Amino acid sequence: MSERKVLSKYYPPDFDPSLVGRTRKPKSAANTPKVQVVRLMAPFSMRCTACGEYMYRGRKFNARKETRPDEKYLSIQIYRFYIRCTRCSAEIVFKTDPKNQDYTVEQGAKRNTDPWKRGLDDGDNGDGEDETDEQRLDRLEREMAEAAGEEEKNAMAELEQKTEDAKREMAVADALDEIRSRNARLEKAKSEGVDLLEGLVSKETEEEKERRRQEEEDAEAARRAFQFARRQEMLEEIVEEPEGEEKGVDGSNGGPSLSLSEGVKPATTAAATAAATTAGTDTTDMPPPSFKRVVKRKKDHAALLGIKKKKVA
Repeated sequence: MSERKVLSKYYPPDFDPSLVGRTRKPKSAANTPKVQVVRLMAPFSMRCTACGEYMYRGRKFNARKETRPDEKYLSIQIYRFYIRCTRCSAEIVFKTDPKNQDYTVEQGAKRNTDPWKRGLDDGDNGDGEDETDEQRLDRLEREMAEAAGEEEKNAMAELEQKTEDAKREMAVADALDEIRSRNARLEKAKSEGVDLLEGLVSKETEEEKERRRQEEEDAEAARRAFQFARRQEMLEEIVEEPEGEEKGVDGSNGGPSLSLSEGVKPATTAAATAAATTAGTDTTDMPPPSFKRVVKRKKDHAALLGIKKKKVA
């Protein structure tokens, strides 16, 4: 296997360089167009007239660029490009337009409308003829006058709109002031009503306090009365006479015996015993000391406690 990069080549022994002729291409004519294969992007959006396929701006194509020496505009070379539709492979031809600084479609497609370049696609004045410089100047002046009129009209409309906005703002401000004054009056009336209501509530509160105090006093008096009645019922005793007579404490003089009734305190019994013991002795002489157990007389609280004694028939 031979090397890929070599400096010397093999020449056979019978090689004769004079026998090898130098081939020359025929010299092209002066008006023969020069064709070159280039890679480009579509400069505008277009639609194929054969199948209706839309091709957007910026799509890449393998195109043939044709340069004709005789096609120039003010010494600016005009180039023609040949591309094919991406769907039906129909040939589409367009060329540069230095006069309008744009491109012109010649065959196979129709350019989509560009509103900001209206009047540059066709390059005519509406009669099918090319537009002259004077016609172009007239058209530009007319367009500028229309634009100035539109601007003046827009300025007047803007002024009218500002006037209407100012009137509307003044009306809104007046309505807002009226609403604020009404709210202030309502707030004032509300505050006065609240003060009056607070006075009534305070007056009613004092009356309620007085009535509550009276009710508490009545309840306390009723509670004390019921407590006193309950205590009396607990201390109340029913005195009943027993069957037969029981002998009491014997006196020294042999007097009648004393009978104790139920409900009588022991103080009464002790007093009777002391009276019977001292009845026979002389009152002038001091009694001899006695070591007998003497019961002290107690106060009779039966009347104070409300104890009722049952009368014996």
